[in-house]
Amino acid sequence: MKQICVVGVGYVGLVTAACFADLGNRVVALDVNEQRVENLKKGIMPIYEPGLDELVKRNMKAGRITFTTSYKDALKGAEYAFIAVGTPSGSDGSADLQYVAAAAKSIAETMTAPLILINKSTVPIGTGDWVADIVKGAQPKAIDFAVVSCPEFLREGSAIGDFMSPHRTVIGSLDRDAANKVAQLHLPLRAPIVITDLRTAEMIKYASNAFLATKISFINELADLCERVGADVKEVAAGMGYDARIGRHFLDAGLGWGGSCFPKDVEALAFMAKEKGLNPKILNSVMDVNYDRRKEAVKAVEQMVGGSLKGKTIGLLGLAFKPNTDDMRDAPSITIAEELVEAGAKIRAYDPVAMEVARPILPAVDMFDEPYKLAEGCDALIVVTEWNEFKQLDLEKVKNILKSPIIYDGRNIYEPSRMKEMGFTYRAIGR
Repeated sequence: MKQICVVGVGYVGLVTAACFADLGNRVVALDVNEQRVENLKKGIMPIYEPGLDELVKRNMKAGRITFTTSYKDALKGAEYAFIAVGTPSGSDGSADLQYVAAAAKSIAETMTAPLILINKSTVPIGTGDWVADIVKGAQPKAIDFAVVSCPEFLREGSAIGDFMSPHRTVIGSLDRDAANKVAQLHLPLRAPIVITDLRTAEMIKYASNAFLATKISFINELADLCERVGADVKEVAAGMGYDARIGRHFLDAGLGWGGSCFPKDVEALAFMAKEKGLNPKILNSVMDVNYDRRKEAVKAVEQMVGGSLKGKTIGLLGLAFKPNTDDMRDAPSITIAEELVEAGAKIRAYDPVAMEVARPILPAVDMFDEPYKLAEGCDALIVVTEWNEFKQLDLEKVKNILKSPIIYDGRNIYEPSRMKEMGFTYRAIGR
């Protein structure tokens, strides 16, 4: 059993803490947000993630995970300290590292024994060296430590499975002994382990996310061409995906990517390139294509309802940026709702789990507690998030309660031929 401290109980930190506890380690999870820690002690999760509630409660009951706001308590006896705090985008696109700096400084001021600091947050290349300098400068007396980069590759909605069955574990450090100890910590996951230097490990994280975002933007740009030439982008993606060099994942045309990782990571990587005197043409295009999807969706709905959205009632099926999460960070629904309101439309919305998070973000949107109530009297529906329950809707009932049988399918969850047969005015993306 290893003694582990995890700083930050947001999405990455809480999943990391719970999973390491489930592997039999003793984990103390720390956060400076007192209310969040108090809620966790009562078994109230700060985020929605399938299986996380049960995992945390089971390990709390077993005494393997505890929560605190005290660095002194969290670091007592700890061999490893994971930094898993937020790194949001600054106004210029750079990563905001204030929370990483605060965590490193607090660890340095509190640690009483040798420690391995493991950066789990997504940070610009060179941050590991910077963290080491912060710790050296903030220590009251010199205590041995090492800094290791171990980036996370968790997908919201399947984070526990991704942690427990990763495709690979990336570990970067200038201290080979520390890297090997972190590798030992991950051995129970039985995944390939890549050990490299700090900066390469940090770059692997950014490069991975930027490439996946590029695949999504590519298939979305291709979807526009498919519509013009009469091809079906779903069949195109399926045909491409059989090629092992390409793969099928992240080739789903739709409203584009959002969430906590892709938007800020692509932007941060582009910012780093510009800082080094480079012109990141591909990265800039990836972002432009993605954000254009949202406005194009609104234009399409405007055409479908007769050329003007003024006074129309539009229903949004889904709010979260993807299914199986309540994450509204950079969700396409935000831009779409704001564009619709600006065009004079009245907006309704339903999401299985994200509505409470969405309310303060979208105050002009009326929230409904089930999809049929939402649809009643709407001039059109937009499928924004591909929740499974939307795939099983009684479409005949939906057609009868809509003011006009119009659906814009932003996630391609229905078959165009069937929708046409049922009498819908229907438009999908790239089909």
